[in-house]
Amino acid sequence: MPTLIQDFNQLDFARPDKHHYQLAFPLDGTWGFSVVPLTVINGLRGPNQDGVICFGGTHGNEYEGQVAVKRLATDLLAEEMTGRVILMPRLSESACEANTRTSPLDGVNMNRAFPGNPRGTISSRIAHFVKTRIFPLGRVVIDIHSGGMEGAFPHCTSFHPIPDVAQEAETERAARLFDTPFIMVYSSAMAHGLLTDEAEAEGKITLGSEFGAGASTDRLGVRHAYVGTKNVLRHYGLLEGEFEPVRPVGSPPARLVRAPHLDAYVPTPREGVWEPLLAPGDPVREGDLVGRLHDFADHSSEALEIRAPREGFLIMMHLSARPVKGQTLFVVAEG
Repeated sequence: MPTLIQDFNQLDFARPDKHHYQLAFPLDGTWGFSVVPLTVINGLRGPNQDGVICFGGTHGNEYEGQVAVKRLATDLLAEEMTGRVILMPRLSESACEANTRTSPLDGVNMNRAFPGNPRGTISSRIAHFVKTRIFPLGRVVIDIHSGGMEGAFPHCTSFHPIPDVAQEAETERAARLFDTPFIMVYSSAMAHGLLTDEAEAEGKITLGSEFGAGASTDRLGVRHAYVGTKNVLRHYGLLEGEFEPVRPVGSPPARLVRAPHLDAYVPTPREGVWEPLLAPGDPVREGDLVGRLHDFADHSSEALEIRAPREGFLIMMHLSARPVKGQTLFVVAEG
């Protein structure tokens, strides 16, 4: 059973072997705790400077990361490893329990809470713990996501444009270890306070990902997350063995696509029922019909046709049939 930790100063991150913990973060307004799982593995084969940190459950209704990181916590063996691996399968534990994107305890999206605040609400305090206690222990940070109920993506790893050329090149090399059909470079301006923002700014090799949608558990998405993370451990020498493919042998290499500017993100122009005509990952040309918005206030009216603003690939499509005006309807990435 995991060890319950209420005083975080009792954590010994250098302790040899594998250790499971439950971190008890006091709640606001009640005498209780949000209990966040943590596993620390210090390999028994020796040290390694390239520590790896892996998160699932940053959003509570995205399950591929939760499952993959939990499996890694049970399957990885300290006697087969060098260096340190830190695994947090349910970073926003309260959101995971509630099957929601945001925490019901404070209404905060954990992936907008960074760098956090030690005197803030529960999500902000967890983010501050990660920033100050977890990030210093690794060179590589992996944050496993899927579209939840927001959007559908082709399976992809992701990162932001990175000013440091060497850091971006190494990040792309690490992204390819997940053997996804796409690698997405996305805009830093679309959101602030991301876990990956903070890690990238610290110079870490930082990977996001999108491995499913619909608050389900995508079978192939879990495999990309699980096998890909083990490939990262192999690449940086924490685990022995060769690269393990996820897709069938002979699949084309991952396609690097870029959507670094806001004009790649097409907002929903009005309320209506969305009828997509293409799927995430499909190629498009400028002017191609992507889908239609239907207005049922007048069922005799023509649907509003929504067309691609440029050539590229549909790297994201809004998941539900009822997008809200202003929500991103789809993203066309160039590549």
